[in-house]
This record gives sequence, structure tokens and C-alpha cells, in this order.
Amino acid sequence: MTEGLRERKKRLTRQHISDVATGLFLERGFDAVTIAEVAAASEVSVNTVYNYFSTKEALFLDREDDAVQWLATVVRGRPAGESAADAVLRALRAEAVAVSPRLGLIDGYDRFLRVIAQSQALRSRLLDMRHRAVEALAVVLAEEAGAGAGTMPALVASQLGWIQGHVVEFIQRELTEGRTAAQTSRAALGLLDEIESLLGERLLGYARRPAV
Repeated sequence: MTEGLRERKKRLTRQHISDVATGLFLERGFDAVTIAEVAAASEVSVNTVYNYFSTKEALFLDREDDAVQWLATVVRGRPAGESAADAVLRALRAEAVAVSPRLGLIDGYDRFLRVIAQSQALRSRLLDMRHRAVEALAVVLAEEAGAGAGTMPALVASQLGWIQGHVVEFIQRELTEGRTAAQTSRAALGLLDEIESLLGERLLGYARRPAV
């Protein structure tokens, strides 16, 4: 559908506020910047900032909903013949090949990591996001498995969440140590191969979608 003028204006305003806030956070640190300062720098009211972002953490993590739902979306949309683990590994490899910002594969991303490292609030928010991502995936797996699935959906979701989290942490370490995003993406592909080689058949085959 064609974006209307009102929707476009709201989208641009949200992006402007986010961009201004990010610049302030990178310059001064997350904890040192207030919502009032973000509003003043963005030339909007404090209420306008809160209309678009419910918390200060949401200003920094402005794609939180997408990040939380990513695992569940990947598994829910997998094709016939593919298991849950197959889907997650495939999607992570595709993101690595694409040098995707979704995995933090951005030159200069180490600046964002320093802001996160200095803020307990951001670290706590990211940990909560990981937990919610695993819970969302467990719901999808439980729905597919039906009654009598026991603890397997939650166990599998936890393992697949660990894989994603381990890859992201690896990428963050590489970028912090001075590797480029392109170099790190290649190393991440090798890591994914190693991870897959360690996984058992029960996990690799769990929730394999039947062929049509």
C-alpha cells in the first residue's frame, strides 16, 4: 500500500528523534542523556518523544520488537522439510553473508557496544529481550507440537536462542577487537559451521515440517 502523508510524517519524525538520540548517546553515554535533552535537540516536546518511544531504552534499541520476534518469525515461516534448527541456522548464515546490521555487522558498531557496556539499564534490557525472544519461539514450537509436547518446545527454544546469542556475542567481540564487518561476517560463517557440527540429531531434526 502507498504510504500516506500522515504515516510518512510520523515515520520521519520517529526516525529523526531516534537519530538525534543515538548521536547524543554515542557522544555522552546513555545514562548521561535525559529524555528532555533528546526532545530539545530534536525540537519536539517531551510528550512527543514518549508518543513514539515508551522508555529511554527504546530510543537506543529502536528495533526491539523486530529483534524479539525474529527467531519465532524465522521458525514459523520455514518451508516444508526444514526443522526449527535448520531454519535458524539458515537464517543466521543468510544474515552473515549479507553483512546484516541485524547481527551487528556494521563498521563502527563498537561505538554502540561501548555505550551498552557502560549502562546497566541497557544490558538488563538486552537480557530481557533475549528471554522474550526465547519465550516467543517456545510458543510457536508448542503450538505446532500440540498437547503432550512436554518441555521439549521450551528446551529447543532455549538451545536455538543460545545459538543466536552466541553468534551475536562472537560478532561483538570481533568488532571490538578491530575486525571489519566483512571480516567478521566470514568468521561468523565458520562459527556457525562449528556450532552445527556439535548439535545432536534430536535437536537438528526437531519440528521438521512435513513435506507437502
